[in-house]
Parts: sequence; C-alpha cells; structure tokens
Amino acid sequence: MIIWLASYPKSGNTWVRSIVSSLLFSNDGIFNFELLKNIQQFPEKKFLKDFVKNFNDFDEIKRSWILAQEKINLAENINLLKTHQGKYTVGEDNFTNNENTSGVIYIVRDPRNLVQSISNHFTLSIEEAQNFLLSPQIIGNGKNWNERKDGLYNLLGKWNDHYRSWTRNKQNLLIIKYEDLLNNTELELERLIKFLERFLSFETNKSKKQNIIKTTSFENLKQLEKKGLFKENVLNKETKSKVNFFHLGPENKWQKTLDDKIKLKIEENFRDEMKELGYIN
Repeated sequence: MIIWLASYPKSGNTWVRSIVSSLLFSNDGIFNFELLKNIQQFPEKKFLKDFVKNFNDFDEIKRSWILAQEKINLAENINLLKTHQGKYTVGEDNFTNNENTSGVIYIVRDPRNLVQSISNHFTLSIEEAQNFLLSPQIIGNGKNWNERKDGLYNLLGKWNDHYRSWTRNKQNLLIIKYEDLLNNTELELERLIKFLERFLSFETNKSKKQNIIKTTSFENLKQLEKKGLFKENVLNKETKSKVNFFHLGPENKWQKTLDDKIKLKIEENFRDEMKELGYIN
C-alpha cells in the first residue's frame, strides 16, 4: 500500500521527504541526499513503462495510473511515494484510490509565498507566477518527454483545487504546513512520527530526532546543494544554468516581494482555503 507525500510544487515536499527518509531509512537520523531514493516520485516512466506505449499520449498515461499502483503494491508492503499530481478523476480514470492508498501526508504552503518560489523555479515573472497559481496547470513538456528519463505530465489544477483534491477525505490524512515546519520543526517531526507509526515499525530516540532536525535544516540542505550533492535541480529556461532549488527558504516572505494587487488577488481567489489553513482571518 502507498503512503503519499503530496504537495503543490515548491511547498516543502523535498524538505518533508528529507525528514521522513532520515527517520525511516537511517539508523542515526543523519541525512544525505542518497536517502531520498527510498521515496520515489510518481508518476514516472519506470512505473508506467509496462502499460504505456506512447508517453506523449496523456490518455494512455491516465489509464495506467491505477494499473501501475497495483503493480507497485504487489509487494504487499508500505511504499512511500512523492507526487505533485492532484488527486483528480479525469474522464473515468482516478489518479489513485482507497484500494492502493494507506495514507496521505499533504504538505501545504501559504500561496502568497509560493509566488516567489514558483517564479524562481520555473523562470517566470512574478505576475506569471501569480497566474500559474490561479490557472489550471499541467507541468511537463510533451515534446521532450520521450527524451527524458523519468518525468511525466502532472495535473496540478489551480492551487486551491490541488489542496481540496487531497484533503477532501480526512481519513488517514496528515496536513503539514510549511510555516509550522519553520517555526517548530520538533513538533512537526513528532506529528510525522505519530502518523507513520500507524503504518510502519521503526526505531527512534532523542539523539536520532536531534540529528534529523539538524541535518535537514534549510541551511544544511542548501549547503549540501552548493556542494553539488542535490540532483533534482531544474534549468533556468533563459540561461540554461541550474536553478538553486533551496533558494530563499525562511527568507521568502510575501510581505517583501508581493505588491498589494497580487496579494489581494490571491487572497480573493483562495479565501476559503486560506481561512481554513489560518493564513488569513
């Protein structure tokens, strides 16, 4: 069965994946990027290659979502998978279902802070990044997919659609807010431990937890990236150089980067969800 680590892009999924992989796949809690290989991304070609002949045909891909998950689950153990895909139904095809899913860890971030991060990651202007959040999105360039080793189309939808798709069913759901991770990493780690203990057996202690917090801090991850140890960077569309994945982190504050027009537009469009999450009153 699958435990999903799901999020809209640039919401802290890699941070949570680093914490969880250190917790489950190391003895001492000391993080290194090799541990991320234990939590793979879905959908990827390697999972769908037995079911899809043409990776530029989205109909083939969506018909294979469940088939690929059923194959993954033949091992009859818990699999942790990262995804940016919304939990959508497209035509008659569901992205996932209860038969293949044990639980969901959904990572969410204030959409006002996502604007700067989306801008940096996808080489967009601030206004284009705002529109990225406000409009239904599909990430992935079909013209290049057959030349790529891994990635596939991901249906994001709008930011609030994505959030609703994964959190509508409250059963076996843990919501992690990026801001809470920043403000109290220890408490959020304890919440992750309590949730994962429902599905998995693993050992932890005070020293291991301290190592996890220290070695998965934003600053440490940024330093590891500077040493060339992070392999999931994207390229700047203009310069073709690698974009810093760990860019601003805690220094990314919408109060400093957004003008009032963009701020108000995001709050107006996502008011209900932002209230629910405590981002606005």
